[in-house]
Amino acid sequence: MIYICSHNMKKILSVAMVFFVTALFSQQDQDPKAKAILDELSKTTKQYKTIAADVMFTVLNKEKKPVEKPQAWKINIKGQKFKLDIPGTSIVCDGKTLWNYNKDAKEVTIKNFDPENDDQNPAKIFTMYETGYKYKYSNEEKSGTAVCHVIDLYPSVKPEKKKFHTVKLYVDKVKKQIVQMKMMMKDGGMQVYDVKSIKSNSDIPDNSFVFNLTGFKSDQINDER
Repeated sequence: MIYICSHNMKKILSVAMVFFVTALFSQQDQDPKAKAILDELSKTTKQYKTIAADVMFTVLNKEKKPVEKPQAWKINIKGQKFKLDIPGTSIVCDGKTLWNYNKDAKEVTIKNFDPENDDQNPAKIFTMYETGYKYKYSNEEKSGTAVCHVIDLYPSVKPEKKKFHTVKLYVDKVKKQIVQMKMMMKDGGMQVYDVKSIKSNSDIPDNSFVFNLTGFKSDQINDER
């Protein structure tokens, strides 16, 4: 699991990483309408050479009121390379090495990146629906100005160990992009991921996925490789 020094951020990212866990599952009993939409979504997403997205993350309680201030996330993706900026933390990966920078403590943790370990890759937020879930078409609904297909996802691998029971996926009918995800928690709360903007195929230089250690002292670097 990616290390976050802030206790609250560690809890948030740990739950968020549930999205990125993948496993093989049966294709039987899947809703054909939902499958057709998800297949088209997957096809569109895989055509992107790069993705730059702004995501607003909100935690709601049982009364559907914010537990704390919403958090603005920035995600850049280029193949196996990615960079995630969240409040107090920056996570950078060049496809081989993963750097986790705690901005408040000014400390960097370095690990080898394992492409088979989806817990290390927040970029999976855009492909989490591909494995490990059963799905059913729910309805059409507006999210902001976008008219969306709403698809309910149900974890099919050890669902009793999940902290949520359903993920509502909002797919823009025209752009065929994810614009919102709502994770319905077993305790009655909700976690909402609003994709405020997504830019595909922009020119993102490779060196932006390498963390610069210049200026850091040895006691600020925790190398776990």
